[in-house]
Amino acid sequence: MPALISHSPAETEALGHEFGRKAQKGGVIALFGDLGAGKTQIVKGLARGLGISARVHSPTFTLVNVYRGGRMPLFHLDLYRLNSMDDLLSAGVPEFLEPDGVTVIEWAEKLEPQRGRKERPMLKVKIEILGETERKIVYDHPGA
Repeated sequence: MPALISHSPAETEALGHEFGRKAQKGGVIALFGDLGAGKTQIVKGLARGLGISARVHSPTFTLVNVYRGGRMPLFHLDLYRLNSMDDLLSAGVPEFLEPDGVTVIEWAEKLEPQRGRKERPMLKVKIEILGETERKIVYDHPGA
């Protein structure tokens, strides 16, 4: 599994940019990490890598932000406020797991109860806070 130490929000965003440049239609990126770890910084870079110029912010209160204007749409989900499988289903989360673009999911650990269902391949990114600006970022991809 590739891992790196980010020393600033800009470095974290740069990794997201690389993910965006390589993203393919139908891709799903699962982000894991505590509050303030840098999940939204990854998404900001991802949007730039897709060629999206819109201001990116966490959809904590809206659940989903959709960004267009790049080479494909970006669906940005934040599952922080969802607590059960019923919440996930009623919010329509499963439809975003096969996107007509790219889906990125903050608080992806909330999807764990779905493991009994057919799991869709996704890039998994785990961010650990090491210090005020330092983050350890570990990512893997099915088949990698």
